[in-house]
Amino acid sequence: MTKEVADFLIFLEKEQNFSLNTIKSYHQDIALFFCFLKKENINYLHIKQNDIRNYLKYLDNKNLKNSTIARNISALRSFYNYLLSLNKIELNLFKGIRNPKIEKHLPNYLGYEELAKILDNIDITSSKGKRNRLIVELLYATGMRVGELANIKKKDINKDNKTIRIMGKGSKERIVYYGDYAKYYLDLYLKSDYNTESPYLLLNDHLEPIKVSDIEIIIKNIVKNLALKTHVTPHTLRHTFATHLLNNGADIKTVQELLGHSSLNTTGIYTHVSNERLKEIYLKTFDR
Repeated sequence: MTKEVADFLIFLEKEQNFSLNTIKSYHQDIALFFCFLKKENINYLHIKQNDIRNYLKYLDNKNLKNSTIARNISALRSFYNYLLSLNKIELNLFKGIRNPKIEKHLPNYLGYEELAKILDNIDITSSKGKRNRLIVELLYATGMRVGELANIKKKDINKDNKTIRIMGKGSKERIVYYGDYAKYYLDLYLKSDYNTESPYLLLNDHLEPIKVSDIEIIIKNIVKNLALKTHVTPHTLRHTFATHLLNNGADIKTVQELLGHSSLNTTGIYTHVSNERLKEIYLKTFDR
């Protein structure tokens, strides 16, 4: 691993707040590219357009999924952007490479009983339990991304209106809303040992700003002994938020705004989930 790659991975964790899984995947993607370059005797700082074309053929010959190839290209685009910012290269050739069309998969989401099971499994007698319950409540109540949750500062919260100002992807600000349950656990948490002079709302066990990887581990530990049918990650709660809204009659444009999607096409996948639910109800309740 070169120093630039090592520094890039640290940058993703510390500055971009990427999850450990994403950082691991990016590392593997860059390592695969470097392996190809070594075979071809090409310096990573002096690649040409034709080298990238040959690399894409190399990936295609491995029979990888389009989603894997798209992530690989995204990882290299980000890495070469990083090199560009360090003036190591003059041009990021990956900027002109389009990702292949990705197969759409229906998102995992929780039923109400599964969600209740998760919430009931959190012991709120300790400060840590109060924090963990607040994490789940906020992820479900607002549909925010896990990185957005980790970056919330106390000043971003308007307790009178029950709103939170979020800095989303592409530095786009939006307002999200939370209800009485989240309000109750927010107030409880702010009376706990985790409410220090730190400007950040959520802190880890060392009373430092919480990281995405910390939240992922917290969720994993909460659900590990519950034997749920659904594989649960922080993003599952975002999917659940969107699906429950649509199932209860919210229009897709509103859900798009709340999720912070720049394109309605991205939100459109949730309508498939809702349609599946409609079909299930129809078949159960209509005899003919």
